[in-house]
Amino acid sequence: MNLNLKSMCDSKRTKIASFDQNGVGEVGSNLFGLPFTEEESEVVVFPIPWEVTVSYNAGTAEGPAAVLDASPQLDVFDPELPDVWHLGIHMPEIPENWASESRRLREKSEHYIKWLESGENTGIERFKLTIDEINRKGEQLLDWSKTETGALLDKGKLVGVLGGDHSTPLGFMHALADRNSEFGILQIDAHSDLRKAYEGFPYSHASIMYNALKLPQVKKLVQVGIRDLCQAEAELVDQSNGRVTTFYDSKIKAAMYEGTSWRKQCKKIIAQLPQKVYISFDIDGLDPKLCPATGTPVPGGFEFEEAVYLIKALVKSGREIIGFDLCEVAPGESDWNGNVGARLLFKLCNWMAVSQGRLKSVD
Repeated sequence: MNLNLKSMCDSKRTKIASFDQNGVGEVGSNLFGLPFTEEESEVVVFPIPWEVTVSYNAGTAEGPAAVLDASPQLDVFDPELPDVWHLGIHMPEIPENWASESRRLREKSEHYIKWLESGENTGIERFKLTIDEINRKGEQLLDWSKTETGALLDKGKLVGVLGGDHSTPLGFMHALADRNSEFGILQIDAHSDLRKAYEGFPYSHASIMYNALKLPQVKKLVQVGIRDLCQAEAELVDQSNGRVTTFYDSKIKAAMYEGTSWRKQCKKIIAQLPQKVYISFDIDGLDPKLCPATGTPVPGGFEFEEAVYLIKALVKSGREIIGFDLCEVAPGESDWNGNVGARLLFKLCNWMAVSQGRLKSVD
């Protein structure tokens, strides 16, 4: 651990001295049961409880709350990162105004999506006001989240977004684009998310990477674990002149079955990325036994440690993680989904800090 206790504010030093990392996680405490305020924390996890355009199972707007509720059960000791909790991780209060808007507009969008799925060819004009309202609110969400996350970056914080559906990190990507001349995106996901204005919604969860590619600062998109996409998305990849590289889950697994190690495949994936990398992690990139309540589960996917190994390998390659998102966690009927989400979030926070020189790992 390379945090300098002398350089910390008095309040943080006091909390580190008095905090019992071996104690019982305190229900109702902040993320991971840690006692730090935003000012005292190196990492800020920004929650966005939004899922208006989800087209299958709902619940991801409750993802930030599910992760927060489960997180105190996690032990903050990590043998690879001694005293990692000294870093300080904080999550601001989940914004109820956006959660309320999500619930209100989700009710409207459901009627429209059910009409689309019915196969009717006439009558779309009666949904025009709904579509327009949702699209305007999606743009407002982008502007709000861009401003809020940008302010955190300007304070020197390491920032990650906790969704909500996968549309939620777009504003943060814009904030990073304003502050970095170029970067790549490592997307771990079951879906390609390259659809244009899916179901009439340009800010759809299924369009996040299509929208990200509109940013000229995004020089490369590397998709890993993809196992569900449409022909138009595959054609976009093929016609991207190498700007998008997709590592399909079936091909990854076939190579592993035939003797190619995951280590070797990770090196091949990482070689496609520039020095600065943003990680976009849709939890359905994992095997759905780890996230059964996620919005659109798909058979296949990664084991937890396979995904973490890729993140660690990225950092050990010398690349810098400039930000991340974790999306599509839904609570379901138990704490399991929030539990897995919290543990993945902890790894993302910590290894981002290592990549930016704020922590040292034990090799």
